[in-house]
Amino acid sequence: MPTTVDVPADDVLARRLRGFGPLGIAAFIVVALVGPLIQNLLGGVLVLLWRSASRTPWRAIGYVRPPSWPRTVVVGLVFGMLFKLAMKIVVMPLVGAPPVNAAYHYLAGSPAAAAAMAVYVIVAGGFSEETLYRGFLFERFAMLLGSSAWAKTAIVLVTSAWFAALHYPDQGVAGVQQAAVTGIVFGTIVARTGRIWIPMIAHAAFDLTAIAIIYWNLESSMAHLVFK
Repeated sequence: MPTTVDVPADDVLARRLRGFGPLGIAAFIVVALVGPLIQNLLGGVLVLLWRSASRTPWRAIGYVRPPSWPRTVVVGLVFGMLFKLAMKIVVMPLVGAPPVNAAYHYLAGSPAAAAAMAVYVIVAGGFSEETLYRGFLFERFAMLLGSSAWAKTAIVLVTSAWFAALHYPDQGVAGVQQAAVTGIVFGTIVARTGRIWIPMIAHAAFDLTAIAIIYWNLESSMAHLVFK
């Protein structure tokens, strides 16, 4: 008689969470949609919980040890700051964005508000958003589409559009435009390197630079520095 092999319950659960059956789809909805709508930080936390429960390798969500941590940190910080300056001085004026970000102008001249926002963007922006949009979603779509050049291009574009759309409620069209560009840039880095650390650090540096510009009330002058 044929014998049956007992599969540990946690292995079955892990396979189902990694798959695209009812449980896998439900997990995707909770992690990618429900979590961020409740609280932006929750998205990244849910990704790590899903990774553990599904036994997904760390490398699959971009958590790969870089060749040099110091170089990665420096490159991420410098790139993120310069990227924000380029967006504020050149890109956003070109697309007709308002010079002042009305949604966050309350940070101007307010040390307490700026400090609280700085902590928030490091955790919610740098960690959570990158882990979700350039980690989890990259892994999920790669499971469906594969790893060819066209698949990676599609994944970058889809996740960037998703990331951009979620900036509309609080920042309007200008927020969508900026997030679309940053999503494409950060997504391309992850697609090319398979590592999430530089986008994660650069994202935090990008947002911190934005806070500094708002805090010192430099938005309007920087937005008109090149295009009067």
